[in-house]
Amino acid sequence: MKGSWDRDRDPLVALRRGERDLFEEFVRTEAAGLISFFQRLGGSRPEAEDLSQEVFLKLYRYSANYQPQGAFEAFAMRIARNAWIDRRRREAAHVATRPFGPSDDDSAAVVDPPAPASEPSLRMNQGEERARLGAALSRLSANHALIFELAVIQGRPYPEISAELDIPVGTVKSRVFHALRNLRATLEPSEDSADKDDAKAFLGENPRAPKSAGDKR
Repeated sequence: MKGSWDRDRDPLVALRRGERDLFEEFVRTEAAGLISFFQRLGGSRPEAEDLSQEVFLKLYRYSANYQPQGAFEAFAMRIARNAWIDRRRREAAHVATRPFGPSDDDSAAVVDPPAPASEPSLRMNQGEERARLGAALSRLSANHALIFELAVIQGRPYPEISAELDIPVGTVKSRVFHALRNLRATLEPSEDSADKDDAKAFLGENPRAPKSAGDKR
């Protein structure tokens, strides 16, 4: 988040005291970042704006019973993540099958993916690439899109994500693996080798780099 919302500047504590100014400042300061957060998860601009308003409204309503425990920022982002997952679950209830991807329990055994710090960074500074990634993210399940945002885009450690989402580290690794696999399947064309190389480069790989003598692939 852009602002600093520690205990002395907790927007919900201020609301409980009847002081609205700090909460209004919080909304003005964080609205754009929250919209971008939902867009990175694959939401359209209108949906991201709607979800952001939903988060601010939930926080406002929650202020009457709010008891600060830990950092307010972590609490607010937990509300945002839950809003995203709940929205996707409601949509899934009206769809017989999901576009693609493994089940959300990720029970299949997988090879451990690289740690976030070593995962190739996504080059999202160009409009076309950002649009391609957004379209691919929209095809992921809500949980996989969220894990991709936290582990790959934000580069947060697996144990930290595990604790924050209250899921095993192995599940975090599994979801990162499946999210990256499905994104690559979507972004890498199968017909033209040049296009395939471009897609790999988009994912941060270097397909034209010379292989070492011991690399038989």
